[in-house]
Amino acid sequence: MLREKLKTKQAKIGVIGLGYVGLPLAVEFAREGFSVTGIDTDPEKVRQINKGKSYITDVKGSIVSNLVKKQKLRATTNFSVVKDMDSLSICVPTPLTKTKDPDISFIISATNAIKQYIRKGQLIILESTTYPGTTDEIIAPILEEGGLKVGKDFFLAFSPERIDPGNTLYNTRNIPKVVGGMTKKCAKLASLLYSQIIDKVIPVSSTKVAEMVKLLENTFRSVNIALVNETAQMCQRLDIDVWEVIEVAKTKPFGYMAFFPGPGLGGHCIPVDPLFLSWVAKKTGFESRFINLADQINSNMPRFVVNKVADALNEHQKSINGSRIHIFGVAYKKDVSDSRESPAFDILSLLKSRGAILSYTDPYIKDIEFDGVSLKTREPSNNFLNKIDCSIIVTDHSILNYDAIAKKSKLIVDTRNALKGFKGKNICRL
Repeated sequence: MLREKLKTKQAKIGVIGLGYVGLPLAVEFAREGFSVTGIDTDPEKVRQINKGKSYITDVKGSIVSNLVKKQKLRATTNFSVVKDMDSLSICVPTPLTKTKDPDISFIISATNAIKQYIRKGQLIILESTTYPGTTDEIIAPILEEGGLKVGKDFFLAFSPERIDPGNTLYNTRNIPKVVGGMTKKCAKLASLLYSQIIDKVIPVSSTKVAEMVKLLENTFRSVNIALVNETAQMCQRLDIDVWEVIEVAKTKPFGYMAFFPGPGLGGHCIPVDPLFLSWVAKKTGFESRFINLADQINSNMPRFVVNKVADALNEHQKSINGSRIHIFGVAYKKDVSDSRESPAFDILSLLKSRGAILSYTDPYIKDIEFDGVSLKTREPSNNFLNKIDCSIIVTDHSILNYDAIAKKSKLIVDTRNALKGFKGKNICRL
C-alpha cells in the first residue's frame, strides 16, 4: 500500500527539521505534488513558512508562498502530526560537543518524538550526518520499543544530505541521492520515494555504507584543504605566491584537483563530519591520523591570519592593541547567511584578546555575538573605512565590491584571494 502511495504521490510526507537541508527537501516534495508537513521546534520558522515566506537564501519566497497557497506545504511545532504521515525524513543538526565528540541529541530527540506516534506502514529516513552504526544501533532500537519491527511493520533507511548552500549549479534535485536501508525492502521504498523528486538515486548495501559515504566525502575535502593551508604557510616562508602555484597546478588535466587555502573551516559539514569518523574509529582502537592532523592544521588557520594581521600592522608602525580592525564577511562561505562554525568568530575572539577595536560587514548577517560582545553589520563607506586601521576579507561575498573597498582601505588582509586582479601596497594576501 505504501509503495502505491509513493508512486502515485498520494503519500503524506513529513520533514523534521526545517533548516538548510529540511526546507529545500520539503519544497521539492511539495513541488512534485506531495502533501508536505514540516515539523520544527522553532515557532518562528513555522510561522514564516505558514505565512509563505522563506528564511533560506536557496529557497525563493515566491515558491514557498505558492506551495502554501496550494495547501501542498505547511509547518507545525506539534509532533502529533507524525501519526498521519506516510514518510518522515529527519533533517536535524548534528554538531560536536566542546570536546569534539559527536552530539546526536537532536537525532535522538526527534526519534523519541516519532516513537510516540509511529504506526505500521511508515517509512522513516534519517538524513542528518552521523557516524556509521547510528541508524541500526541507535534509531532502530528506539523505534522498536513499542513492539513494531523494522522491515516488517515499518521501514527505516539512511540517506545523507549533500546540500551545498549557495551553490547555484547543484541543488536538492540534481545532486545524486545515496540510500541505504536496514532491509532490502526499506532500501527499495526509500529509493522509490526519492526517485520522485531527485534525478538520480544510488542504492547501497546498508545504512552503514550510506553513513560512511557522507563522512568520506567531507573528510576528503578537510584533508585536502589542510594540505593546501599548510602549503600556504610554507609558501609564505619561501616567499612564493601560493595562489599562483594553485592556478598553474590546476592546468594539469589529470591527477590534481584544486583546493584553496582560507582562514579556517566553517559550516555544518567539513569542520564536523571528519571528527565523527575519527570518534567512531577510536572506539574500535583505530587512530585516524590524517583526520586529526587535518583538524589541527585547519583549526590553527585563524591564528595564522591574526599573525598576518599583526605583521601587516607592524609594517605600518602599529600594533593590534588599540587598532580598529574590520572584518568583511562572518558567514562561513560566500553568499549565504549561515555562520555555523565560521572561522570569523575565532579570528574576532583572537583579535579581541589582543586589544583590537572590532567591527564587521556582512550583507547576509545583520548582527552577531561572541565572547560577550554584540556587533551589528556596518556599511563600508569612505568615511568609515578612513577610520579603520586594517580590514580582513574572511568571506568573499560576491555582493561586495572588494576592489573598490581595497582602494579605500589603508590596509587590507585578503584571506580568500578576492583581490586577485588588484595590486596595491596596502594589500596583504594569505
